[in-house]
Amino acid sequence: MINKEVITNWFMSLQDDICRQLEDADGTAKFKEDAWQREGGGGGRTRIIEGEVIEKGGVAFSAVHGETPAKILEALRLPETDFYATGVSIVMHPKSPMVPIIHMNVRYFEMENGSSWFGGGIDLTPHYVDPEDAKYFHQELKKVCDKHHTSYYPRFKEWADEYFYVRHRQETRGIGGIFFDRLTEDEQMNKEHLFRFVQDVGQAFAPLYTYFIRKNKDKPYGEQEKNWQLVRRGRYVEFNLVWDKGTKFGLDTNGRTESILMSLPPQANWFYNHQPEAGSPEQKTLSYLKKGLNWVS
Repeated sequence: MINKEVITNWFMSLQDDICRQLEDADGTAKFKEDAWQREGGGGGRTRIIEGEVIEKGGVAFSAVHGETPAKILEALRLPETDFYATGVSIVMHPKSPMVPIIHMNVRYFEMENGSSWFGGGIDLTPHYVDPEDAKYFHQELKKVCDKHHTSYYPRFKEWADEYFYVRHRQETRGIGGIFFDRLTEDEQMNKEHLFRFVQDVGQAFAPLYTYFIRKNKDKPYGEQEKNWQLVRRGRYVEFNLVWDKGTKFGLDTNGRTESILMSLPPQANWFYNHQPEAGSPEQKTLSYLKKGLNWVS
């Protein structure tokens, strides 16, 4: 039987497995764990790595519960009820600008009134968009989705394009991926099926990212590429602090600030009215930051 205890324990094991694979890919660094308790109920394990390949990365597990804040009830259009939320959230900021930033989140919510749902997704934010890498990334995600339902990839890919859109910049955060929220069981998809899908999404993360590490970590770069990396990190920060619902949920539920903001890079820059040179690799990357690009055909 699938219940919150089974889901929570699996998320904990997923954190362990991903951390092992990322340590192997980095080659030198080990994760440092920061276990914490939430005053309102529950807690988590935040793990941070600072290595040769991954400049700053976080793999966080949490399982929190308690009284649902009024802001959340209003946003979800729910009556007053307690909540339980558990999941794994990951952001990797590499040292090399030739290796992409990646984010993943898989989560489960359960309300005291009996309603429950899954959410999550994976998206990729290259500092320099390589169409070959983008195609590989989306093809792999499509395989995961098609295993469960052929409607999942187009539906969740479009959802990611919309969600990871930096509206005030009129550009996507990166090349997207898949995003889904409030997936509830129905006549076609029961809770067991939805959980298997979320499990497959979670297990796809480490093989995908270690592939990009191996492929790109030894590519040469210079000061121009590092400066551009800092500009793109700045855009990443803008999205997370202005638009990301997960950040807002964590802060609104009195979550642990250090864990919520682990997604931010160690350094970022904001140059006034920064405009890449016409025809440059930087300008070409900006041309790919659009909704609706088809990477799988």
